[in-house]
Amino acid sequence: MKTNKITALVLVALAAGQYSGFASAAAGQQLTIWEDIKKSDGIKQAISDFEKQNDVKITVQEMPFAQQIEKLRLDGPAGIGPDVLVIPNDQLGAAVVQGLLAPMKVDQAKIDLFTRPSINAFTMNNQLYGLPKAVETLVLIYNKDLLPKPLATLTDYYDFSKKMRAENKYGLLAKFDQIYYSWGVMAAMGSYIFGKDDKGALNTLDIGLATPGSIAAVNELKKFYHDGLFPAGIIGDSGLNAIDSLFTEKKVAAVINGPWAFKPYAEAGINYGVAPLPKLANGKPMNSFLGVKGYVLSTWSKDKVLAQKFIEFINQPQYVKTRYQVTNEIPPLLAMIDDPLIKNDEKASAVAVQASFANAMPGVPEMQEVWGPANAALELSMTGKQQPEVALKEAVKQIKMQVEAMKASNQ
Repeated sequence: MKTNKITALVLVALAAGQYSGFASAAAGQQLTIWEDIKKSDGIKQAISDFEKQNDVKITVQEMPFAQQIEKLRLDGPAGIGPDVLVIPNDQLGAAVVQGLLAPMKVDQAKIDLFTRPSINAFTMNNQLYGLPKAVETLVLIYNKDLLPKPLATLTDYYDFSKKMRAENKYGLLAKFDQIYYSWGVMAAMGSYIFGKDDKGALNTLDIGLATPGSIAAVNELKKFYHDGLFPAGIIGDSGLNAIDSLFTEKKVAAVINGPWAFKPYAEAGINYGVAPLPKLANGKPMNSFLGVKGYVLSTWSKDKVLAQKFIEFINQPQYVKTRYQVTNEIPPLLAMIDDPLIKNDEKASAVAVQASFANAMPGVPEMQEVWGPANAALELSMTGKQQPEVALKEAVKQIKMQVEAMKASNQ
């Protein structure tokens, strides 16, 4: 009778979660993962192996990666959010400031397996907040029937464009009136978005869009417009549609665009090739902005150690290779750049190589104050309505005012 009472008390304690050893063990053997839409098949084998090796149950939910942080804001505090989720690097800054993500401590040897720009994309204030999953960046796409092989330098494309105009066609087209597309030349000639302080953290009041190199770069790009090598229709919001139309109509030999254009160009029947961006006259490769998706930890994860172990596990080379084969997303793992799967795929190789030259967009909220003024300055410069030096200095002034206002409102 006495034994039955003791047994009953133990069972009641267990049911109430008062036996902390049992409760923590049970809670620690479950993880919820939010994966990008239609991408979970890429990590299916890695999940299966992780479950077997760690005696853990993984629940996977798919949703668009760009919407996951917004959903985490509600689901995290409610206790129904994920342990691991996928976000784009340009959402990192706001997510960290709002306390939505937990920092990660990863061995340097594992960090060194990734390209430096992709790791930088998930680093804020010298603290790592995630491991990169996939990258995308601008590349050169060329019509092989009009240009059998890509040219070496931007100057070569300028000279080639002059010849093509004589045939009522275009040599190279790009949205140089927007900083996303002009950044490759600006960065390679000495421009920067935000400077850094003595500790290596971004100084968002140090804005480097009007340096002598920036001004020289915009003057260089302006020649394509001023010398009639670009059509008037590619200025402004409709410019990219105009470029796509001209390329699919076989009226332009080469364009600067991203991987999102591959499928539409193929469907239009264009015999196209893909290459990294050309070099500049100074011998430096054109830079570009890097878009990175990465796996991050939720602040509300009940087992961050196990969750981080999962992120590191699925980013081992054999699982990254499988993920690429299933999803076709370009991984920023150094070993994969030289893997025949990517190296022998012209499109994938071009993106991977260019990504190694690219810079991640600063993952801080202040970056949102850059786009409008910078694009306005470039449009004024390309159309000849203002001299680049005047337009860029005015843009820097406006960005700084907006950043200061943002900082003041957050105090």
